[in-house]
Parts: sequence; structure tokens; C-alpha cells
Amino acid sequence: MRLKIAFCGLLFRGCPALAADAPLAARTVASGDIANWSLGLLIVLSVFFLCAWAMRKLAGVNVGGSSKMRVLGGLSLGMREKVVLLQVGNKQLVLGVTPGRIQTLHVLEGDDCLGSENASLMETGFARKLKQAMKGRPDA
Repeated sequence: MRLKIAFCGLLFRGCPALAADAPLAARTVASGDIANWSLGLLIVLSVFFLCAWAMRKLAGVNVGGSSKMRVLGGLSLGMREKVVLLQVGNKQLVLGVTPGRIQTLHVLEGDDCLGSENASLMETGFARKLKQAMKGRPDA
């Protein structure tokens, strides 16, 4: 018991603000403090937005140079299954994609490839309707 009292006495002597008889001094917030906080917040937010901008810009950058592979389209067959058309060089691959497996369903080569002239086949319904509406409207 005496050890506890001695320890508490040492603790309160080391920190006079915790002592019961010590007056508590209230510190006021100056305009310089608010300016420092605002400047710090501005720096942190600018670094955050700079990193977000850089990630968006670097998302499309290919490490190996020009892209030899790209996804031309896809069709969802259910909650977790889909068919994807992939362009690899001069070949187009029709792939079946499931959560546990990717399987080649068909390979298109030469004249069988779906080129840019058949791009309307891979457009969504909204894109097709928008294109038709833009064609039907005269330029103002």
C-alpha cells in the first residue's frame, strides 16, 4: 500500500497538470494555429489528388511498349460466366471465362476476324441508338 502511494506521489510530481491542486491553464487557439492546420491539410490533399491523377494516367500505359493484346468485347452469360473476344496480333480468340477457368472456345484468323467494319456488332444497344440519333440529326 505504501508503494502505491509513493508511486502516485512520484507520478503527480512529474506531471504537475495531473495534480489536484495545480491550476489548469487553458490554451487558446490562435489564428496562426489554424493557418498551420489549413496548410498541412492542403498539402496532404494535394498529394492525395496528385497520386490519384497519376494512377489514372498510368493505368493505360503498357510496360512492354505497344499493346499486342486487347479485349474487343464481352458478353455476360450469367452471374459469373462470360464470353470474351480477345485480339492477339492477327488472331482473335473467343474465350469462355468462369471464376475457376479460362478456356479457348474458338480462334478466328484471316477473313474470319471481326474487323473495325463489324464494330457495330460489338456496340451496346445504347451506343447504337445514340449513333443513329446523331446521324439522323442535321448539324446545327
